[in-house]
Amino acid sequence: MKNALLFIFSLLFCELIFAQVTYEKFESQKLNATRELKIRLPDDYNPDSDLKHPVIIVFDAEYLFEPVAGQVSYQTYFDEMPKSIIVGVVQGKERFYDSYFDEVTGLPFESGDRFYNFIDQELIPYIDSKYNTSKFKVAVGHDLMGNFINSFLFHDTPIFQAYINLSPDFKGTMSENVKTRLEWLDSDVFYYLATADGDIKSIRDRIRTTNDNLKTLDNQNLTYYFDELIGDSHYTLVSGALSKALDRIFELYKPLDDKELREKALPYEGTLDDYIVDRYKRIDDLFGIFKPISEEELQRLITLADQREDIESVYKIGKLANKLNPSSSFGTYYMALHAEKLGKTKRAVKLYQSALDLNEMSHINKEFIMSHVEDLKFVEDDTETEDDEEN
Repeated sequence: MKNALLFIFSLLFCELIFAQVTYEKFESQKLNATRELKIRLPDDYNPDSDLKHPVIIVFDAEYLFEPVAGQVSYQTYFDEMPKSIIVGVVQGKERFYDSYFDEVTGLPFESGDRFYNFIDQELIPYIDSKYNTSKFKVAVGHDLMGNFINSFLFHDTPIFQAYINLSPDFKGTMSENVKTRLEWLDSDVFYYLATADGDIKSIRDRIRTTNDNLKTLDNQNLTYYFDELIGDSHYTLVSGALSKALDRIFELYKPLDDKELREKALPYEGTLDDYIVDRYKRIDDLFGIFKPISEEELQRLITLADQREDIESVYKIGKLANKLNPSSSFGTYYMALHAEKLGKTKRAVKLYQSALDLNEMSHINKEFIMSHVEDLKFVEDDTETEDDEEN
């Protein structure tokens, strides 16, 4: 019964995705032909909004678009990745010509070169001009198109910032060329490579060799991931690999989790407000999108500050919270708590009383704040000065 319900849910989910896809005919001068595009915008996409969205270009869209769209919908629902614009290029019988390569280098050649120029000089500029796109672009390719997407790395500034290679059939010296290019990258690139134990042997062997070469690279601008899925074939690996690829590429975008708090925030040498601000600045720099810091994350950092016995971070996080959301009592409460712990009773009471005039939080309401005020007593030897009561 459970499996039957899951199957029905999957069908309804796929039907919903299919209903939200727009089909367009694109007249390409580079190809001297018309190409069909599949485009899926975020559910709440607003063309008048300032919100920007990453763009995911899916090759072989006739069979690869729906798996990508499904994974993106699932992960954005749980805020595991930013809401993205998905653009699928339907290739069909043109695939052989689109992926045509030089037998020595494996790079696009003749009709393959024309297809490269169509993507670079026509399709991406068109999408950027029509939709609210961020600078972050992802290429998804399988088999021959997996080999093809690597050619975009060799642009002076890589056209895509993330490459999802699903069992790529590396041609010529493409594998060696990729290693050399990734070794000397001077801009941030995410590179994902996947095979499976049931993959086509010649393809899997070449991918394994490529992985042996890439995992030795020491380049701070490169974020490299490799997976060899168990129990999958050249075709069935697509779903599992896509899930892992998107999960890892957008790992920084996710809300703070226990692993990051334990491994990165806990040993951080500065105050924790700097940690979270730097983290979100990196999200903006990498993905070209603004994501607000949530009070839930600030609360987790407060708990961590207590664990670190880092009272200064409590105060700094309170100040940051006030800046982010002046109408919430969150920041003022923790600034008051900081003053209370330092023995600055007058300042603590003053701040607690200010917090009473602000919006409550679920775990810090007016009664809870008043309990602090009632427990504090003014002392004659309180030595705090006006200088202590900054901002």
